[in-house]
Amino acid sequence: MRFAFLLAGAAATFAPAATEAQKPSAALSSLFAASDEASLRRNPLEAMSRGDLRFAGRLPALFSDEHHAEERRSAERELAALARIDRRALTASEQISYDVFKWDRQTTLRGLQPDLLALASVRPLSHFSGIHTSFAQLSGGGAAAPFQTVQDYENGLTRMADFVAILGRAEQRMRQGMAAGVVQPKLIMANVLEQLDAMIVGSVEESSFYRPIRAFPADIPAEDQARLRAAYARTIGTEVRPALQRLRTFIANEYLPKARESVGLGAMPGGDRLYRHLVRVNTTTDLTADRIHRIGLANVARIQAEMEKVKAKVGFTGTLREFFEHIRTDPRFKPKSREALQQGYVAIGQRVATQLPRLFSTLPRAPLEIRPVGALTEKGAARGSYFPGTPDGSRPGVFNFNAYDLPSRTTPGMETLYLHEGAPGHHFQISLAQENEKLPNFQRFGGNTAFIEGWGLYAETLGPELGVYTDPYQYFGYLDSQLFRAIRLVVDTGIHSKGWTRDRTIQYILDNSSRGRSNATAETERYIASPGQALAYMIGQLKISELRARAEKALGSRFDIREFHEQVLGTGALSLTVLEAKIDRWIASKQT
Repeated sequence: MRFAFLLAGAAATFAPAATEAQKPSAALSSLFAASDEASLRRNPLEAMSRGDLRFAGRLPALFSDEHHAEERRSAERELAALARIDRRALTASEQISYDVFKWDRQTTLRGLQPDLLALASVRPLSHFSGIHTSFAQLSGGGAAAPFQTVQDYENGLTRMADFVAILGRAEQRMRQGMAAGVVQPKLIMANVLEQLDAMIVGSVEESSFYRPIRAFPADIPAEDQARLRAAYARTIGTEVRPALQRLRTFIANEYLPKARESVGLGAMPGGDRLYRHLVRVNTTTDLTADRIHRIGLANVARIQAEMEKVKAKVGFTGTLREFFEHIRTDPRFKPKSREALQQGYVAIGQRVATQLPRLFSTLPRAPLEIRPVGALTEKGAARGSYFPGTPDGSRPGVFNFNAYDLPSRTTPGMETLYLHEGAPGHHFQISLAQENEKLPNFQRFGGNTAFIEGWGLYAETLGPELGVYTDPYQYFGYLDSQLFRAIRLVVDTGIHSKGWTRDRTIQYILDNSSRGRSNATAETERYIASPGQALAYMIGQLKISELRARAEKALGSRFDIREFHEQVLGTGALSLTVLEAKIDRWIASKQT
């Protein structure tokens, strides 16, 4: 998952209006370049994620009226410039870029309209995503910000000043929400309090914000080291930690008593309208919550029927629910240690790597590393996640596996998780887009959740072709992963449109999958904190698999899996409607 923060108020450059003398292709390229540069100026953390450090000493003016207004004006101006370009005069690839850019800008603009902004902006923090944890990770040297030069360390100090201001604005927004009755659920904010407590406890020198100071690069002069050591200790001790403490006190004493007991958006004023928007943003479709709920139920039943076959194959005579419990509790399915878990993923990666050229004609240049999730966020984090590297390969892509509460973890499903988060999942999709310099930057570095997570889930279906899932328990783990994404369609819509409670959701997960209570609880609270995001996985995967089946049927012996994957991945993350139109054109071109 990638996080980006937008900066308002920066001087922006925009493409000039297309003139009669300017060809549509040139006008489109000019618009894309100007839009990207303006976005990087407003969004320095996105620039850093690409290895662009021009604005690395700043954070965006998050939660400010100016920030929202500038983002809205940018989207309006860029859509107006796009409308002046004759789409019919563009090449096929340029038309794809035109359509993706239009969808992205229209979707952004809709989310910035007053009716939706009033519901989203006043709930700025959750335990699943928020500036409080993402900035701590950034400042600790575990994300996009480098700490290699004196200037890198100076940038870290100035970012801390912006962070303090952002925390103050977050409190102001939450106060607005309290006045309007638009607040987060209690359980989300209780989790945020735990995170804040972890950030405040201990000495300044033990803080994650101080971590880069503990090990300076050897080429930083001693006098600079001494100065920076003192400056970081002073800033963390007198500015950052007091700001975190103020936020913690406000949430505990004022916000939490007024937070909602309910967990779904449907119980919040205006929440049904916001959820409809989030469903559309995350699936890139016009599917309703009720339709998605039914798709989820149908796929739960389909996958469970396949699981029954695996259960019979291994000779287990109990019910499927009892088989789930068997996998949850049998010691042979427990990882022996964090190190053993990590080495297991490394071994899987080595086996898969030998088979990847059979399915892909283009492989990423960026290396892939395997690391555990950080201690600050591991409790509420998913089983695995991916953090992108840089296009030049100077920073590798990272597959993060979660080893929190190790006794609750099980080893079936390790292969499928690696395929999703690593290769050929997120690491392939994101790296290949970033490394494709023929694409406009918004396609190289942007994307939508339905495509990104849909590809990750589709990558899991390639296991038999990549020589894994030969162990029936690992195949069962794959089915359980697919099942879990179908369950997400059921429970996300259940929570936010059908009034499901936290406990009902946890029990549904336990009854219908092999997940342990710790994981079921973390996932449930994730869906509560991030409505609609979990819908993207299976909706995207079902579409990609449908398009593959369509191409195989239409082309027969002329179907080339390597070429199909090149078509899917070759133009970055597309909305599902744009992807479908592209694949249909490719099929037609192969039939002539």
